[in-house]
Amino acid sequence: MSQVLEQSIEINATASAVERCLTDLNLMHRWLNPVLRCEPVGERWSTDIGSKSRFIIQIPLIQPTLNSVVVERQPGLVVWGFTGFFEGRDRWECQPLEKGTRLLNRFEFDIPNPIVSWGFNTFAATWTKQDMETQLRRLKRVAEESQ
Repeated sequence: MSQVLEQSIEINATASAVERCLTDLNLMHRWLNPVLRCEPVGERWSTDIGSKSRFIIQIPLIQPTLNSVVVERQPGLVVWGFTGFFEGRDRWECQPLEKGTRLLNRFEFDIPNPIVSWGFNTFAATWTKQDMETQLRRLKRVAEESQ
């Protein structure tokens, strides 16, 4: 059964400035959770359709990894599909406003392993939702500073 975590934030920056925070790996590392590392699979980072990357949680010994591929891409929209301990999609959509941009992040996923699912729902679901909110606030700061 799919779970969905959805957050949005209004940012005082253009949609293109916000989108750069998703497409520029250096900017992305300024707002990602510090325990999460993103790296390209292959020679260079890209958010073109079909581009692959991995998101690694820096937990000593196990370092859980999500393998992702860009499955949808339009101006102002990046959707990563992923496999690993989670399977699903992470959608980032810039919605222009009269003054600024609303950034919507929709994380829709399944956890196929029942033990991992129980552990996530018991211990990490609330933390993950809070972390998504914190990341959006950091992304807002990075976008507004870089515009």
